[in-house]
Amino acid sequence: MNLDMFLDHLNSGRTIIAGSPEHVYMCQLSQEAIRLTTELNSHYHTPEEIREIFEKLTGRPVDEGLSVFPPFFTDCGKNLFIGKNVFFNSGCKVQDQGGLYIGDGALIGHNVVLATLNHHKDPNRRGDLIPAPTHIGKNVWIGSNATILPGVTIGDGAIVAAGAVVTKDVPAGMIAGGVPARVIGSVSEDSRP
Repeated sequence: MNLDMFLDHLNSGRTIIAGSPEHVYMCQLSQEAIRLTTELNSHYHTPEEIREIFEKLTGRPVDEGLSVFPPFFTDCGKNLFIGKNVFFNSGCKVQDQGGLYIGDGALIGHNVVLATLNHHKDPNRRGDLIPAPTHIGKNVWIGSNATILPGVTIGDGAIVAAGAVVTKDVPAGMIAGGVPARVIGSVSEDSRP
């Protein structure tokens, strides 16, 4: 098992069977992510140093406009794609194994959870993991303590209210809130600052 094989498996949407080579490899990647996020979160880093850690975490260059207020947590990093001028406020928790795509200009609030894996519903297979990509559009604002579940797409310019639990797609330019989240308005309804 190597990174490309692992990502191919995940990005195809195939289940990760508990104890399988894919599962074992995922656990190994998690240890690397834990090491890097512990380094990130353990003491002060300049914005440049934070971006260097993110490049190690993701395995690819990150935009110089990336801004992160630690702590930041992920248990993978290798299937995380971050656009330009993205901001993560403190306490964000990212589960990117299933593929997490964050568009340019996205603002991610305090303690937001972005998920891409579900456990199997069958109690006898509960350790199996089902990947589903999560997409955050351009210029999206996700409020503090929101949770975005696997397979959800947040459309460009949308707002997710603080504390929302998003289980279904949010159309572009709409505001979603509640548990479970539902569309509660439009960004264009009120243009006041």
